[in-house]
Amino acid sequence: MGLTTARRKDILAPMLPKRSKLVVSCVLFLFLNARCTIAAQDVHPEALHRGMMAPEASTLQLIAPSHAPMTLAPSDIKSFPRVSVSIHNPHTNADEAYAGVRLSDLLAKMGAPLGSELRGKALSGYVIATGSDGYRVVFALAEIDPGFHPGEIIIADEMNGKPLDSHAGPFKIVATEDRRPSRWVRNLVSIELRMTE
Repeated sequence: MGLTTARRKDILAPMLPKRSKLVVSCVLFLFLNARCTIAAQDVHPEALHRGMMAPEASTLQLIAPSHAPMTLAPSDIKSFPRVSVSIHNPHTNADEAYAGVRLSDLLAKMGAPLGSELRGKALSGYVIATGSDGYRVVFALAEIDPGFHPGEIIIADEMNGKPLDSHAGPFKIVATEDRRPSRWVRNLVSIELRMTE
């Protein structure tokens, strides 16, 4: 014959004083919460629902539906054709010179539909750029293609002739046509190409 909930409470109550039960509950809560917090800090936000491990902060992960994920180190980025842009940053109220690679060149390596292939359904493509802190922005694929858009969108690894510092780098996305630098993701860790359904 099963015990009712009230009867179970009567049996268990004398085993632990109320204060001890409260302490045990608090310790257990804090322990579990600390473990979840530590685990969450070790995994990139986008990776949580995709089952992938977070990229290292010193690498850049490229993700595309038609290609296996690719991880690039700073030396890999330097092997691509280099471009330089000069722009006034209204946030810092300073002129800044960046050097790096065109985002379109990295996406071409992943088989993105660019150039003459960027038409029809391909025009619904977009890129999500994510920083190490989880900050994410979106660029339409047509914004990235130099044949569609006059501005440059680059993955910068240098500013004013020096490697980006730890606050901004090693990679930072810079969009020259943006009037505000809100989409200039610093500490860039991943670029993901997606197509709308």
